[in-house]
Amino acid sequence: MTTLTHDETTRAAAGSRLAAGLGFAVLSATSFGMSGALASQLLRAGWSAGAIVLVRVGLAALVVAPFGLAALRGRWHLLRRNAVVIGVYGALAVAGAQFCYFSAVQHMQVGPALLIEYTAPAAVVVWLWLRHGQRPGAITLFGAGLAALGLVLVLDLVTGADLSVPGVVWALAAMVGAATYFVISADEDNGLPPMVLAAGGLVVGTLVLGLLGLVGLLPMRATTSSVVYAGTTVVWWVPLLVLGVVTAAVAYTSGIAAGRRLGSRLASFVALLEVVAGVLFAWLLLDELPRPVQLLGGLLILAGVVFVKLGERDTAGSPAAATARPGA
Repeated sequence: MTTLTHDETTRAAAGSRLAAGLGFAVLSATSFGMSGALASQLLRAGWSAGAIVLVRVGLAALVVAPFGLAALRGRWHLLRRNAVVIGVYGALAVAGAQFCYFSAVQHMQVGPALLIEYTAPAAVVVWLWLRHGQRPGAITLFGAGLAALGLVLVLDLVTGADLSVPGVVWALAAMVGAATYFVISADEDNGLPPMVLAAGGLVVGTLVLGLLGLVGLLPMRATTSSVVYAGTTVVWWVPLLVLGVVTAAVAYTSGIAAGRRLGSRLASFVALLEVVAGVLFAWLLLDELPRPVQLLGGLLILAGVVFVKLGERDTAGSPAAATARPGA
């Protein structure tokens, strides 16, 4: 009887952790997905992509830093011990991914650039296989294939797109940054509280982006012109505030919380919903109605996430899975 009660308690705790992880992952993907529609009108108003990203990440750093200090509770040794982790997270996962993506879209269309960047879940699967021996099963691979097909449909690439070698290289670099985000976010072995990792990464990311701006690699242009969303005119600082607080501060902190609960593999596939959210926010804020093929793609991504989770459940009892943490 005691054993049965313990097993039921364990299953209930695991179910609660999964539900919370999925909730955080959807919140993160939705928050990230809002950024494209918000930034597009600022770009049309005369802002440069570099200036938008710097303000966005800088505001997020200001918002999250107090919470990070509170979570640290004077344990400064955690920062010293994990200085490299925080530095890599800020430089690659925060600054690098965004800088490389915007560099990619200077050479190629947005859709193909996003498609290449969002091969990050596949990179995470390969990393876990090579690093920890977590070989993906047939169900996981089937789910990955469904998600990939759904991504192609959501981005509406079936009619073909122009590619360029520099654009592909930059997009692949952005993919490395995105994969780094998922792997480090899910790693609990370093002892860093999620808020501390988020705050440290955002601060480092702000410094790196600022340095790129100072040396001229990231053009900085800003205006005070009003912008229009869904027929409503708003002052310039409103979308910037939402970009910093919602699409960066909330997105990064909830993304780390999701990774800690789901592991880097499942969290990375749920994050593909960001592309679906981007299409929906473009509809709501820019009156860009999604095409039926894009809606079908969104359903395929959801189905792919479900199969990836089923595949993880089937491999949970394998020897490799028993000896390796899912997010490490």
